[in-house]
Amino acid sequence: MADELLSFRAFQGSCPTGYGYDGRLRGFREREFPQLRGITYLDHAGSTLFPESLLKAFTDDLRNNVYGNPHSQSTSSKLTYDTIEHVRYRILQHFHTTSEDYTVIFTSGCTAALKLVAEVFPWVPEGTEQLSSRFCYLTDSHTSVVGMRGITASMNVLSVPVKPKDKVLLEKDWLPAEEQNCTTPHLFCYPAQSNFSGTKYPLSWIRDIKSGKLCPIKIPGKWFVLLDAASYVSSSPLDLGVHQADFIPISFYKIFGFPTGLGALLVNNRIAPFLRKTYFGGGTAAAYLAGKDFYFPKKSIAERFEDGTVSFLDIIALKHGFDVLEKFTGGMEKIKQHTFALAHYTYTVLSTLKYANGAPVVRIYSDTDFSDPDVQGPIINFNVLDESGEVIGFSQVEKMASLYNIHVRTGCFCNTGACQMHLGISDEDIQKNLQAGHVCGDDIDLIDGRPTGSVRISFGYMSSFEDAQTFLKFIIATRFSKTDTEIPFQPSATQLTTEPVPDDHSYFNSTNKLSPRTHIADREHGNNPSGTERIVGWQPPESDSESIRAAVSETTVPKCRRGGKPITVTNIYLYPIKSCSAFEVTEWPVGKQGLLYDRNWMVVNQNGVCITQKQEPKLCLISPSIDLKQKIMVIQAEGMDPISVSLEENIGKEAVIYESKVCSHRVKTYDCGERTAGWFSTFLGRPCRLIRQSPERKNDAQHKNTKGLTCATSISLSLVNEAQYLLINAASILQLKEHVTPRLKEPLEIEELIRRFRANIVISAPESFEEEEWAEISIGALQFQVVGPCTRCQVICIDQQSGERNKEFLQSLSAARGKKTNFGIYLMNQPLCSSLPDILSVGSEVLPVLKENTEIQRPAFSEEKYSG
Repeated sequence: MADELLSFRAFQGSCPTGYGYDGRLRGFREREFPQLRGITYLDHAGSTLFPESLLKAFTDDLRNNVYGNPHSQSTSSKLTYDTIEHVRYRILQHFHTTSEDYTVIFTSGCTAALKLVAEVFPWVPEGTEQLSSRFCYLTDSHTSVVGMRGITASMNVLSVPVKPKDKVLLEKDWLPAEEQNCTTPHLFCYPAQSNFSGTKYPLSWIRDIKSGKLCPIKIPGKWFVLLDAASYVSSSPLDLGVHQADFIPISFYKIFGFPTGLGALLVNNRIAPFLRKTYFGGGTAAAYLAGKDFYFPKKSIAERFEDGTVSFLDIIALKHGFDVLEKFTGGMEKIKQHTFALAHYTYTVLSTLKYANGAPVVRIYSDTDFSDPDVQGPIINFNVLDESGEVIGFSQVEKMASLYNIHVRTGCFCNTGACQMHLGISDEDIQKNLQAGHVCGDDIDLIDGRPTGSVRISFGYMSSFEDAQTFLKFIIATRFSKTDTEIPFQPSATQLTTEPVPDDHSYFNSTNKLSPRTHIADREHGNNPSGTERIVGWQPPESDSESIRAAVSETTVPKCRRGGKPITVTNIYLYPIKSCSAFEVTEWPVGKQGLLYDRNWMVVNQNGVCITQKQEPKLCLISPSIDLKQKIMVIQAEGMDPISVSLEENIGKEAVIYESKVCSHRVKTYDCGERTAGWFSTFLGRPCRLIRQSPERKNDAQHKNTKGLTCATSISLSLVNEAQYLLINAASILQLKEHVTPRLKEPLEIEELIRRFRANIVISAPESFEEEEWAEISIGALQFQVVGPCTRCQVICIDQQSGERNKEFLQSLSAARGKKTNFGIYLMNQPLCSSLPDILSVGSEVLPVLKENTEIQRPAFSEEKYSG
């Protein structure tokens, strides 16, 4: 049934005509978009992709011509100026108008164009003898439109939001005769196409509002219209000869994919003389005096408003963008028909998917039934539901999609008004969500079970039936797994009781059974001379143990249990190189940043950007080990000669210091040299380098992760994403295994599961998931504060022994944990004021302290989750 539903025959039978550009799609898709091989890209509303022909034509142009600054009279400057003017004409031609009616003002993007309108519109402020202006905007608008009210407010102009469903049709004679000739200018802004839902608002509103037939509010004056066309023109034709809006802001990367950072404001020449501009930049002045208040602008409208030198090379690229687009597709009307056919088909299938109990698989947020390309664009916005109708968070959906190499967009898409309208989020909810730690653009997808955003897919001119088919197969595969009907297990509640806790986890009674002391280094490091590093054992005297126990907390609940088996550390892992293999130890020194040398190094690409297993799973096959006696790190991988790196932080004058980023954290690093760069490049088959954290790193950026820690000023992080340590509970692993195994073709061993979660500390506690109820713990002489749960990403789907992915694993975790992907807890070290050595040892007792509020809270961390 599903195969037939997803077949090309079904697609042909259900979709409108116009797909495929008369058979040309497959040819130019394979030839022009090699970057899409193996990838399903469905975020064309965010940015479409560029074809190879565009880049080639552009670079050939630059190689064959000399383009100088256009603000001069040299031959190269005049060539640039003339080419820019030609591009202006080409843009106007694309929108079916001429320079007699419109002027093209180049900006850095659509947002800059909107800001310019707010600054130069001839507003009449409150408090004058004349009736004051109004700034009206549709609430289904991009943030950059709504943000114009910040400028209008500073000018003492009132803003009026208009909801899409508000009645704006007014009687012709609603104005008194004496007010019908009022000339106070007002501005109404609305999108030609909602970037949230793809709804196309009537272009006829332009004429009707300007003529007075429609009016957003009952107020006399003259209405002007700003049509936000950024989303619309990426896949639909816009005829400004018919729909003569006063202002039309656009961004070209939405149409061509390249160049980015370039937009334009198309201004109706009828209003241009009334625009007011105070600032003048280079190239805008016909004449001015530096010593007196005298300035005379250039006559050209474009030159008057383009401050400084425009991005002239990017503007030149636009010509080639128009040429290539026309050559491939035959024009915007054909693009509209092609992309709508894909959206119509995908919507039709999605809306019919039902669970066995009849419940829908998705909830689609739309104002149309996807039957008419003139009222609906190629955007589908939705949330995935479970069988009981509860929303599965968009972050979880995005993580699963990434495992299938499907690129989607999630959140509210810079359109809070539409998000509120479709998801039923009140103004009070927005404010409460902010207080709960949720901000625009993060991945906190559910608060109190209610969604904070949704999932959006969108099609572009090079999208294919196979893209839609792959996406639909992904939804079906992840929602109709054989075990989806099982009741998800929940963490067992840790209860305070005087009775002994039953021992149901005998597998973990012996650390030898859980993890034989034949360590990772023994099996994987081959001829590693150091093997597993051991530190001279140390145990605090009994009196010190009692003082440590008391020092953990004097105000919260004492121990988690009474009379039960003690909790102990069973495994300790460090990861010297971020995202590479683990190095297991039985005892290890603890430094200011966590385990000594844990994530002190990372691999970066040729642009200096950190590479993790998300981009390069083969990193897990690289095995670093630390030899404290010889003060070296030995790096090994199959088929490669071992290489060593000194542990000494001797940064000589020849060292190259870099400023890098790990998640949102800015870090200082230095390069480890050409020898190591060559080793990693050879093994990974791509240009890359090994860099190390500089000892001079400042940790001010980390304070957001250490909020509430008593020793925050002394907290420091290595190249980790979230916190100094990650702890997992072996009992939680065992319970997870019971629920994951039925979904997998081959059962996973416990040790393999442990390695997937890439923890620093593994403990054996009698109760599974009781660690999520802890506020603080002490291990030996060390004291830790629990920062929060670890939300897992697709890295757990990678077999740490082979580097192979298993798509099912993340889905299994989500199903097992009731739509969450939390597993393990983050810890930050709180050093005791003691002369005792800081050593973390296997076998040490773990003394936890319960949270005062045992409800598990999600930490408001950075977007990038644990992947190191």
